[in-house]
Amino acid sequence: MKRISPALCIGLSLIAPSAWADNKAAAVDEMAAYLEFVDYGGATIFPEQIPRSEYARMLVIDTRDAGQFAKDHIPGAINIEWRQVLAKSSQIPKDKTVLLYCNGGTLSSQAGFALRVAGWDNVKILDGGFTAWKAKGGMDANAKAGGAPAQH
Repeated sequence: MKRISPALCIGLSLIAPSAWADNKAAAVDEMAAYLEFVDYGGATIFPEQIPRSEYARMLVIDTRDAGQFAKDHIPGAINIEWRQVLAKSSQIPKDKTVLLYCNGGTLSSQAGFALRVAGWDNVKILDGGFTAWKAKGGMDANAKAGGAPAQH
């Protein structure tokens, strides 16, 4: 069972119960509204769907921790840990495709969900994450798969 940090407990105790309930209800309403219109698949894209030239037109964000990013990452990617995407959202454009990835796709999907609820409709999640990207040929996954067109 995960423990709640003492600092979080203190911080939560400072919030009036009615304000906490109102904020929670507003957040749930926003997520429910998002789920009403989101496409099936949650904006996922496979490595095979991304031509090598497309990477230069996207902002690629590695949502893993800094240690994993330092060991290896998609060339040109920046590192914003998945829990920090909203806090660092000023670094994330709304006018070009943003590709998020982690090791397998789970954490980047959570980051992508948060961004989409917050108004970014240009976010894609790399299906299978960095693991699948490497296994399928990395920057050349599209060419190895016969040049499948990228979906936007």
